[in-house]
Amino acid sequence: MPTPRVNMSKLRHALQLLHEATLSTRQIGQALNISKTTVSEIASYARAAGVDWPSAQGLTDEELQRRLYRPAVARSSSQLEPDYNWIHLELKRPGVTLQLLWEEYQQQHQGVAYKYTSFCVKYAAWAKTLKRSMRQTHVAGEKVFLDYAGQTMPIVDAATGEITKAQIFVAVLGASNYTYACATRTQTAQDWVGSIIAALDFYGGVPRLLVPDQPRALIANPDRYEPGTHRLLQELCEHYATAVLPARPAHPRDKPKVENGVLVVERWILARLRNQRFFSLGELNRAIAQLLVHHNARPFKKLPGNRLSAFEELDKPALKPLPANPMQVARFKRVRVNIDYHVEVDDHYYSVPHRLVRSQLDARITAATVEVISGGQRVAAHAYSARKGHFTTLAEHMPASHREHMQWSPAKLIAWGERVGAATAAVVRWQMEHRPHPEQGYRSCLGLMRLSRQYGAERLEAACARAQSIRAPYFRSVASILASGLDRQQMATAQPAQKSLPLHENVRGPDYYH
Repeated sequence: MPTPRVNMSKLRHALQLLHEATLSTRQIGQALNISKTTVSEIASYARAAGVDWPSAQGLTDEELQRRLYRPAVARSSSQLEPDYNWIHLELKRPGVTLQLLWEEYQQQHQGVAYKYTSFCVKYAAWAKTLKRSMRQTHVAGEKVFLDYAGQTMPIVDAATGEITKAQIFVAVLGASNYTYACATRTQTAQDWVGSIIAALDFYGGVPRLLVPDQPRALIANPDRYEPGTHRLLQELCEHYATAVLPARPAHPRDKPKVENGVLVVERWILARLRNQRFFSLGELNRAIAQLLVHHNARPFKKLPGNRLSAFEELDKPALKPLPANPMQVARFKRVRVNIDYHVEVDDHYYSVPHRLVRSQLDARITAATVEVISGGQRVAAHAYSARKGHFTTLAEHMPASHREHMQWSPAKLIAWGERVGAATAAVVRWQMEHRPHPEQGYRSCLGLMRLSRQYGAERLEAACARAQSIRAPYFRSVASILASGLDRQQMATAQPAQKSLPLHENVRGPDYYH
C-alpha cells in the first residue's frame, strides 16, 4: 500500500482547498509547501476512492489513509504520450485550461489516453524543464496582496504626552486594485491576522489566495521555496477556506500590486494626515477610512472607471462568501498541567482532564475563551477570566474522589457533625475555619465520615473529644485515636487550679524585699 507523502493535517487541508477553492494544483502545493505532483496524487486518490471533503471530515486519520492509499494498479504501456509543446502553447490562449485540453486529447485518443491526473502530472514534470520567467496574471477574485507601509503615523497619549508610532497595514486586490488600509499598534501575528480579517470584511468576500511578504510574525520559517506559516495564519486559512502564498524574500516583483498600493496610500492618505494630531488608534483609523473612500473613487488615468467600479465589476462577483462568523484572533501559549490538573494563563488557573497531569499542552487564548489543546484535539474550553490567582474548574475534569467533594457544602458538613455529636461538630468547624483552601477541609470531613462508617458514630464522637482535649483536632489524630483504641479509655480528670503558693521554707514572702 502506498503511503502519503505529507502529514494528515496537510492532506486534509489539500482536500478542503480542492473542494472549496478554485485553485490549481500548483497554487495549492505552494500554499501548503508540498509539490504539485503530491497535490495531484491526493486529488487522484480521492476521486478513485469516492472521497470528497465533506465525507473526509467524518473519517479518522487512519480511515482516511486506508480509503485513499490503496495498492497501486499496474498501468498499460500502450498509452499515447501527449504533445507537450502543443499543450504549452495552447495554455497561453485566453480561457484555455488543462481540463479543456485533456478533454480534447481524450476524445482524439480514446482507449490509449492518460487519465486527467496523469495528464496534469506529466505536463507539470515536462514544464519544469523549461526556463521561463514568472509572469503575473491577475485573475478576478484570485489574489489579495498584503504588506505594511514603511511610513508610520504618530499617536499622542493625552495623559502623558508620550508619542508612539502606529503601523499602517495595506491590502490590494489584484484585478481591480481596490485598496484597504488601517493602523495597528505593532506588527505582531495578532495585528497581521486581525488586519487581514478586517480587510476581508471590507471586501465582503474571500479571495482564493493571500499574498503577504515573509515577515517573522506570519512565517515561522522564511524560505525561498518552502516557507512555514505561523499557526495563527494557518487557522485563518482554514476558517476562511483560503490559502496563503508568501512572496519570495527580496522579490518585490512577486507582489507589485501592494508595493504600488503602499506608495499610493503613503502619498494620497498619510501625506494628507501629516499635519493632524491623533490621540488614539480609533481616531486615526476613522480618518484613514474617510480618505480611503475618496482614494478608491479616484478615476484611473488610462482606463475607464475607478478602483470601486472595477471592484464591483471584476473582483466582487468572483470572491467567495465570508463565513457566518468572523474568526476570533487568538494567541498561543505552551502550558504544563500541574498536579492539581490546572494550567496557568495570565495568572488564572483553568482545569483540564486529570489524566493529563504533568503533560505539556497548548493554550489558545482569545478575548472570550481559553481552549487547551493536546495533539491537535481540544481537551478543555473555558470562558476567559481576568481574576488573577483564582480557579475555573469543571467537575468532569476532576477525579471521582474530588467530584465527591463538590457535592458537599460547609453547612451540610457541619450539620452532619452535629448529628454525630458536639465534639465531632467542633472538629468539623475547625476544618472549615483553619484550612487554607476549602477543598482541604472537605477532604478531612469526608475522612471523618468514613471513620464514622468504620467505627460507628459513638466511637467517633469519643475520639473527637479526646483529639480536642489534646489540642489536635485533625483527621489523622482522630484516626490514630480510633486505631489504637484510646477512645475507649477514660480521659484523666482535670486537676483543680491551685489558687495560692504552697508554704515552704524556700519560698520567700513579700517581706523579703523590704
